[in-house]
Amino acid sequence: MKKIFPSYVRVPLIFALVFIAMEYFVDSGDKPAFVKYPMLALFLGVFLFLLIAIEIVVSAVDKVTYHLLTDEQKKQLEEAQSVSFADSKFAKGIMQKLTRSKSVEQESDVMLDHDYDGIKELDNVLPPWWVNLFYATIIFAAVYLLRFHVFGGYTQDEEFKTEVELAEADMLKNKANSPQEEITFDKVTLLTDAADLAQGKEIYTNSCAACHKVDGGGVVGPNLTDEYWINGGGIKNVFKLIAEGSKNNPTMVGWAKTLGTKQVQKVASYVLSLQGTKPAGGKPAEGEKWVEEAAPKAEAADVATVTDSTKTEVKK
Repeated sequence: MKKIFPSYVRVPLIFALVFIAMEYFVDSGDKPAFVKYPMLALFLGVFLFLLIAIEIVVSAVDKVTYHLLTDEQKKQLEEAQSVSFADSKFAKGIMQKLTRSKSVEQESDVMLDHDYDGIKELDNVLPPWWVNLFYATIIFAAVYLLRFHVFGGYTQDEEFKTEVELAEADMLKNKANSPQEEITFDKVTLLTDAADLAQGKEIYTNSCAACHKVDGGGVVGPNLTDEYWINGGGIKNVFKLIAEGSKNNPTMVGWAKTLGTKQVQKVASYVLSLQGTKPAGGKPAEGEKWVEEAAPKAEAADVATVTDSTKTEVKK
């Protein structure tokens, strides 16, 4: 049996097409589909095994069938296989239908009377695919003219506004259905739940420990366990620094787009939980000492003191 492509080309080609189709249709986020879903990797392995097995079986059947042929049949088969695909009847038939060209022997049928110094002109017809495509453009133009210029169809500006409205509606719908609420600088609060801190520790270990050390003592980055901060301490400043990165230090990039603000909040809370741990070999303090604002409490204490003084004076 004659094959256009040999098996060592056919098998990788089919496997690659299936692999590309799987990656295109399976939504796996930022990871390859066969990595995120191990069952797909198993499927690809089984599929490749079946492709190779089919090729082996077909090759064996061809060999057995060839040995069962007579000498005359073998000769006919070899002659048929010696003809290239381009010269086969099938390929020539397709080209004839697409072009309607005449062979050299039939040139006399389309020869014109024009003769220019021995150069003669042939009256070959245009290829059918070209003619049909030309007719299709005429039909499309007529429909377009009637639809948008005669019967008052929507304009491009109206279409743009409609698409924008649909996109905004989808964004609102996705935001409403999102399981994670977006955390902002104004809304962020310190998390103390053990599960949240455990997740923050895991992310910190994978993404931050290379610069700040697993225990927070600091390597390239500063010590995170003391009271001194370069960009300000507290949950809001630490959250903002992790989310947006540092303008003064390009090494400290923003992680909000990679992790999401909810995860950044967990990492920031875990970093603040390292305060006062004093790990061995920690870097010297950098920046300024951070003191949480306690003005409201102080004012409340002053008010209480004034009230007590007033009551004392009244008693006197």
